[in-house]
Amino acid sequence: MKNKVAIITGAGSGIGQAAALGLIESGFLVVLSGRNKVTLEKTRSMTSYKDNALVVPCDVTQPEQVQVLFDKAVDHFGRVDVLFNNAGINVSGSLLEDLTLEEWKSVIDINLTGSFLCTREAFRVMKMQDPMGGRIINNGSLSAHVPRPNSAPYTSSKHAITGLTKSTALDGRKYNIACSQIDIGNAATEMAAKMETGVPQADGSMATEPLMDLQHVTDAIVYIAGLPLDANVLNINVMATKMPFVGRG
Repeated sequence: MKNKVAIITGAGSGIGQAAALGLIESGFLVVLSGRNKVTLEKTRSMTSYKDNALVVPCDVTQPEQVQVLFDKAVDHFGRVDVLFNNAGINVSGSLLEDLTLEEWKSVIDINLTGSFLCTREAFRVMKMQDPMGGRIINNGSLSAHVPRPNSAPYTSSKHAITGLTKSTALDGRKYNIACSQIDIGNAATEMAAKMETGVPQADGSMATEPLMDLQHVTDAIVYIAGLPLDANVLNINVMATKMPFVGRG
């Protein structure tokens, strides 16, 4: 894994930050991307290998910025071996009939279109570099399998990510590009903190849910990123053992 180059979107916090630090500690050269330069610099400050981390602010919904992100990665590190499409948002749990078009589009634009734009640029880079190829990891969700109540935009985006993952895995074969999807359930991040105080369940009740250490997610991402390109983990679930996923609904 030494000197492999990874781009991580949404690297300023949560899963993206943890994955970035884990990959750097494993020997990767990592491009930290996200909309907030301050949080990206904070991530960089958390590693002892600062020369192995490059901060490149980028809004993944903007094609021009995505192209600049990959150009800077190649200019600085020489190539791109791994893309982790991690950037994503959710909106508050409104009733489906009360959702606005703006709320819908904000989630789809970042979670799905942003992942597509980064994947498209990764293809352009990975098929031209020597040696050819690379690996794309998409951050799905257990919502790529079943929804939580009042989550239509987020759930729809994550179901669509599964389609993007499979299409990328198929279309990437001729370029030696592998594609994986990691579906995460209740990792202990700031976004998931509400699980400990109670979240809506399918039967209309509120209940607390168990969380798992974020390190388990990091370990899975580092493992997938380090595989040789003749092997792939197409899909993997990493989840808190007792969370209500099996049997949800």
